[in-house]
Amino acid sequence: QVQLVESGGGLVQAGGSLRLSCAASGRTVSSYPMAWFRQAPGKEREFVAAITWSGGITHYVESVKGRFTISRDNAKNTVYLQMNSLKPEDTAVYYCAAGRDPYGTRWSSSRSWYDDWGQGTQVTVSS
Repeated sequence: QVQLVESGGGLVQAGGSLRLSCAASGRTVSSYPMAWFRQAPGKEREFVAAITWSGGITHYVESVKGRFTISRDNAKNTVYLQMNSLKPEDTAVYYCAAGRDPYGTRWSSSRSWYDDWGQGTQVTVSS
């Protein structure tokens, strides 16, 4: 079992930036695809971004393309989400998740494909 701990959330004005981190412990996640999801109050948890184990392939939900960047440092067992040009509609609890298919190129925007989740970090964007 892997433990995922997110950090880096906070309160920021619209147009600002935040960098989220997701540190893994218990086992390495360096061979697994990773993803970020978010959940706003009263809404379903939604996919934000995913990255393959090597970092060579990334995917984003349309609403964050060009503003968010997912990356990873496998030596540190950590995944990041750089968020720029933040908007009030980005306000949510952000979760990282570890997927399946080690060393593969598969990924998914479905929550059910991810087996391990962090506790989340709150991001609030004021207008």
